[in-house]
Amino acid sequence: MAGLKFEHIYKIYDNKFTAVNDFNLEIKDEEFIVFVGPSGCGKSTTLRMVAGLEEISKGKLYIGDRLVNDIEPKDRDIAMVFQNYALYPQMTVKDNMSYALKIAKVPKEDINRKVKAAAEVLGLEQYLDRKPAALSGGQRQRVALGRAIVRNPQVFLMDEPLSNLDAKLRVQTRAEISKLHEQLATTFIYVTHDQTEAMTMADRIVIMNNGVIQQVDTPINVYSKPENLFVATFIGSPQMNLISGKIIKEDDDYYMENENVKFHISQEKALKLQDLGYLSKDIVCGIRPEHIYDGFRKTNSTLIGKVDFVELLGAQQYAYIKCKEEKITCALSVENLLEKNKEIKIYLDEEKMHFFDKESQKNILI
Repeated sequence: MAGLKFEHIYKIYDNKFTAVNDFNLEIKDEEFIVFVGPSGCGKSTTLRMVAGLEEISKGKLYIGDRLVNDIEPKDRDIAMVFQNYALYPQMTVKDNMSYALKIAKVPKEDINRKVKAAAEVLGLEQYLDRKPAALSGGQRQRVALGRAIVRNPQVFLMDEPLSNLDAKLRVQTRAEISKLHEQLATTFIYVTHDQTEAMTMADRIVIMNNGVIQQVDTPINVYSKPENLFVATFIGSPQMNLISGKIIKEDDDYYMENENVKFHISQEKALKLQDLGYLSKDIVCGIRPEHIYDGFRKTNSTLIGKVDFVELLGAQQYAYIKCKEEKITCALSVENLLEKNKEIKIYLDEEKMHFFDKESQKNILI
């Protein structure tokens, strides 16, 4: 098995558009890495450069100790699972899974053994003689995974493999892929635009935007310690509330204030911001909807507003609160169901507030 190393990788097309810009990353052997970001951010292009399906414009890519820039896709010892499964409709499941091995002239006994082992891992034993048209979407996806497994590659590449599945099947297949990674003990690189897939499957997440890496970290860290405004708002649903304003001091207390709201902030954070020169300077405060409470937990930081809209999601309700012209989203329990136009007092968790520089958009206190 093998890790990967990206050294200053660029993808620049003939029209001078830079799809991937100075990409630097080291992936450990057996690590499960997820590339995530909005459409057009460069994540699939990066994956295709690893696969050899896109030429690297600048930089060096190593798989293990081997520089692979000029090595053909078939010689890179990788296997790729595509969004659309890419199965041969005229072939049975067994033939689809064994096709690459037959082309490589692997002995028949070895092919049968590998296909049988992969089918057992994926629960496909009873479907080996069926054709793709007779399978469900989840079963076809497992066949595509099986075709990759039998090759025993150094690296698995997965490009949005669950996007064609319904919600229930996505959850199930997500768990299957995570379990598969543990069983195979192989390096996985997985591309998705779905932050839930990234957060639940990854050892580390690579968050991209406009061809540039924004943050590489564990799921818990990209959630709790976002390095910039893009990461802060991309990770988390509903997205983080952002409130622009100034930090002011009144007696021994500190507040965040703009023309619509004024709320208390912790002295510990305020003193750090003051030492860095942010007192009375334009700044952005971020707080996640789940860190705002409706009274079951009380803090010194409060706001009063009116309920503009409520979305009921069974165990939770998303309440959209208007404080004059400031809109605040809260994720609350359903024990106290809210009604539109009702006045409400909300409590902000001061320990969970983030502060971002308005110009650089970087998180100031991490």
